[in-house]
Amino acid sequence: MTSARGTEEELVLPGARTGREPERSLRPGPRRLTPEEVASRQRERLLDGVARTVAANGYAGARISDICRAAGVTRPVFYELFTGKEDAVLAAFRGGTRTVVRAMQRAYDGTGGAADWPTAVRAGLRALLTLLAETPVFAAMAVEIECLGPTGRRARAEFLAGFRPFFADAPPGPPGVARDELVDTVVGAVYAAVHRAVDEGRFAAAGDGPGTGPDPLLDVLVHVVVAPFAARA
Repeated sequence: MTSARGTEEELVLPGARTGREPERSLRPGPRRLTPEEVASRQRERLLDGVARTVAANGYAGARISDICRAAGVTRPVFYELFTGKEDAVLAAFRGGTRTVVRAMQRAYDGTGGAADWPTAVRAGLRALLTLLAETPVFAAMAVEIECLGPTGRRARAEFLAGFRPFFADAPPGPPGVARDELVDTVVGAVYAAVHRAVDEGRFAAAGDGPGTGPDPLLDVLVHVVVAPFAARA
């Protein structure tokens, strides 16, 4: 598969695979995997199950039994790895958003960053939108993080803070405008636009042609990010 993820396993979002894929199953009998490797594989499958179940049913409607069924993992194993549903959803959200930021950073750095900041911004945002379009169940699960209350809002704030380094190469903003506040406001606007696109199901139907995939939104987001730092009036 050719994508912004490349071929690196670490850039696969929760929900991109099903927990019941034959090659991921743990068959009875002698195993060559260590207990740690078994636990890691089961955890990955559960995170996929979390993303798919929450995307389909919402956070409130997602049951641990459904998550386990989607993952092909037993309920006792679930509780060996997570304290409950909130813990599992937070793990899926934090792991997935770290993957998103890594993908964006690689795309951003690949353009030279400071040498042409608007081009670097476009590359990073394209990586973001491409990942979400390729794994819409993760995008749908991610917006449900707000249903976790203060814990979810803290996780979301941590994620959004991960975008601040992308502005290190930005030109100075308008005189008299607090730069940190400007950056956080711009990041918030990007998040709100992506959130709306998820709510409207635009990633689930994304394609590559004009008007069908993430490109129209990409143009808007690049403008939202770049314009405040291009205007010096």
